[in-house]
Amino acid sequence: MSERRLPPVQQLGIASMILTIVSVIWLASYIPKHPPLAVSVVLMILAGVVLATNLTLLSRVQEFSWSTFRAVAGWTLVAYVVIAGMLEFVFLYDHVSGGVLVLMTLSLVSFAVNVPLLLGFGVARYQ
Repeated sequence: MSERRLPPVQQLGIASMILTIVSVIWLASYIPKHPPLAVSVVLMILAGVVLATNLTLLSRVQEFSWSTFRAVAGWTLVAYVVIAGMLEFVFLYDHVSGGVLVLMTLSLVSFAVNVPLLLGFGVARYQ
């Protein structure tokens, strides 16, 4: 039985999450001072490019259990949007502002998209 050729969704998803995590650690390492934002900006741009590439490659797959993917990724996305919303509230409540708030918000978006993508792909690839 020949196996379908699928794009490296899991590897690209993990790469995007690693770039996001390193960006957040860089910002957190400067607490309570104001961090230099250049490193985090570059890391988040790279994470966004990898995520966009991942989504594009996956969207071009023809033979795939899209209904299973949508079911798993959809409900996971709902949960992660709620979690990201609560964390965003915490950032605002703690008076995080400016570039740091933008970068932290982008990191939440990255996780809220990457985790459902990885879970949905992991389940649907074997259907």
